[in-house]
Parts: sequence; C-alpha cells; structure tokens
Amino acid sequence: MAKQHYRMTKLELLSRILFLTIGAGLVAVALEIFLVPNNIIDGGIVGISIIISHITGLPLGIFLFLLNLPFLIIGYKQIGKTFAISTLYGVAVMSVGTTLLHPVKALTYSTFLAPVIGGVILGIGVGLVIRSGGSLDGTEIIAILFTKKTPFSVGEIVMFFNLFILGSAGFVFSWDSAMYSLIAYYIAFKVIDVTLEGIDQSKSVWIISQEWKEIGDAIISRLGRGVTYLHGEGAFSGGSKRVIFCVITRLEEAKMKSIVQELDPSAFLAVGNIHDVKGGRFKKRAIH
Repeated sequence: MAKQHYRMTKLELLSRILFLTIGAGLVAVALEIFLVPNNIIDGGIVGISIIISHITGLPLGIFLFLLNLPFLIIGYKQIGKTFAISTLYGVAVMSVGTTLLHPVKALTYSTFLAPVIGGVILGIGVGLVIRSGGSLDGTEIIAILFTKKTPFSVGEIVMFFNLFILGSAGFVFSWDSAMYSLIAYYIAFKVIDVTLEGIDQSKSVWIISQEWKEIGDAIISRLGRGVTYLHGEGAFSGGSKRVIFCVITRLEEAKMKSIVQELDPSAFLAVGNIHDVKGGRFKKRAIH
C-alpha cells in the first residue's frame, strides 16, 4: 500500500508563506534600493530582467514575472507542485515589491556600499526563499534539466549562465558596472550559504584509528560531543576497524583535529559540511 503524501500543518504553511514573503521582499529591497539604481545587476533571470528593463524603460517587475513563468511551468512538471507554487509566490512577491519600491530613492550611490550591502541583503533574501522550498530564478531549473544530458553539474551550468549575463552588463552599462556586479554576486553567493547553513555550521567527522576508545573518550570529555562507534573492514587489508562518527560545529573543528593529532598522529580523519541536523543527541553536552 502506497504511503500517504505528507501534508503540512497550518503552522508550517504559515511559516513557509512568512519566510517566502520576507525573503522575496528583501530581494526586492536589494534590487530597487541598492543595485538597480547603481546599474549593478544580479545573475540569472533577474540579471536578464534588469538589462531588458533598462533598455526598454518598462518596470522591472514585469520582466521578473514574465521571464520566470516558462521555467515555473517546467519546474512544475520536473520538480514538483510544492516547489512550483512556492516559487510562483516568491516571484510574485518579488515582482510586486520591485514595482512598489521603484519610486523610492536609492539609499546610497557609493560604488563600495551599493554592491556590498545590496549583495548581503540579496543573499539573505534568496537564502530564506530556498530554505522555504522555493526559488527566485529559473536558470536553476534549466540547469537541473541540462545535467541530465551533459557532463556538467548544476553549479557549473548556473555559473556559465551567470558569467555570460554579468559580462553583458559591460556592454549595456559599463565595465565598471560589470565588475561591481561580480562583487555583488559573489557576496550574495556567500551570504546564501550562511543563510542556508547557519553561522554555527555543522560538520560531520569520521575517524579511523587504533586508538578509537581514547579518541572517543576525549571527544566526549573535552568537546562535550557524543560519538558513535561503527564497525568497518579495510578493503585492502581485510582487517577489522573501528570508525568514530560525530557531529561538531565549525568552531570546534580545530579542537577536534588537535585531539586526534595528540592521541594518534597517523589516524585517518575526514571532515565534511552538513546542511542540516535533526534528531538524535546532537545538542552539546556540558563539559565537566
């Protein structure tokens, strides 16, 4: 018997709508109050919309909505109904927001402050929308489809599109604008990561060592983190091994490495980023 599709509670639905609204609203603020008045563009459909709006003189919000619409239809068929509806709502809020904010005067015309502050606000807004299950740019949907027929990753395809679009700003505005746009795009890209992962980003740690018990006890007592011991087998040697697994924050990474180095300098240590942690006993224990 097929499992019933999970349905969000009213509180979850309201929370999603709230963060989609805040995220898309912040993007509108970044565009109309900081970036567009300074001839600085973003990547993807937003960047194309800014360029066309500048050439035609028509409101930016019109192109933000119309150019994203075909991708929303594709997204509905390829990715799912919830994603498409969340994206449609986010794009609509962003489009209306830019239209309402267009008459508002820019807060700064500084070539330093505009891309920096605009990039930060843009990154926070886009990050909130992505965390809420939506998107504000159709190029990501196209990139997902392209990866099925090409050897390139989604990130590589999006980067190719964006470099082309950001480079176009040099011909439409000026090459200074193109370089400022790259700065704003880079800042937004980094802030999106922080928004998605949080400032206190989690990391997974895998350790293989003959001194597994001593290292595990040290992690518990000196870092206050719980550990899990896994049974492994060396593919080359065929020997039995113990694997230590635990989750820490990035601020604890240096301390973790020093513990392993101190107790077993020859130990295998792998550290990876984790986007989300739920359940279990990840909450930090008190250190005595």
